[in-house]
Amino acid sequence: MQHYPEGALYVVATPIGNLADISLRALYVLQLAHVIACEDTRHTQGLLRQFGIDKTLLAVHEHNELEAAVGVIARLQRGERVAYVSDAGTPGVSDPGARLVAAVRAAGLPITALPGASSVTTAISAAGMAHGDSGFVFAGFLPSKAAERDTAVAHLQTQAQAIVIMEAPHRIEALAAAMQPLGTRPITVCRELTKQFEEIATVNACQLSDWLAANPQRTRGEFVLVLHPVAKPSPKDDGLRVLQLLLAELPLKTAVKMAADITGAPRNALYDVALKLKQAPLKDTPA
Repeated sequence: MQHYPEGALYVVATPIGNLADISLRALYVLQLAHVIACEDTRHTQGLLRQFGIDKTLLAVHEHNELEAAVGVIARLQRGERVAYVSDAGTPGVSDPGARLVAAVRAAGLPITALPGASSVTTAISAAGMAHGDSGFVFAGFLPSKAAERDTAVAHLQTQAQAIVIMEAPHRIEALAAAMQPLGTRPITVCRELTKQFEEIATVNACQLSDWLAANPQRTRGEFVLVLHPVAKPSPKDDGLRVLQLLLAELPLKTAVKMAADITGAPRNALYDVALKLKQAPLKDTPA
């Protein structure tokens, strides 16, 4: 069993909706802690009550995180175990916690993070992207002002990777409208993850506004959106394009061999295509 030393900060993930997602290890550490630092004492008190845990709570939120870290560090130096939780999910991702952890680390004190519920990884797993899609970028909440949000969306167009975006219900329609320029790029919408009215759907970015409008309930709840990666050309398409370029300059057999070596496309298939291309006038090479 893992050792839980005194004088350490424990960063604890809590459910993002469904209380059954709390881990046994999280419950053990919350019970073991001398004090629990949290984003909202009222919210955390309700969570702890569900599991019969009664602890002293310290408010550590986005408006006082650096100042409150001083008090947390003093407790750690006295040998207390301090657990930190945000309102939901894993602290320090889009919720407070990162600055507290940085301050504790700078003070040379130990930190242990307990994995658990995360809306980011939950949405990624529900999006169903291919294993080789080169990871994802976490963008968090886009700017609330229209001009800044439009600029942020324009920047998303330049990124080929998957992008995870979070949004609040009162801004989701504005975000959907801003997504129109992304056209047919797929986006997975996750609403109210793990809760009673959870809804997950994948639509083209340009259809997101219509999807929301189709049911008034769809503008309610918290949102995590996964903008899928830019589709990569298939090896078949690559082979054809390279073959066309090479045939314009080289003998047929040489062009076929080089196209197969460059793209990995089957040589026999390229040879058949090359024969057909030679028998008909060459069309313009795709851009």
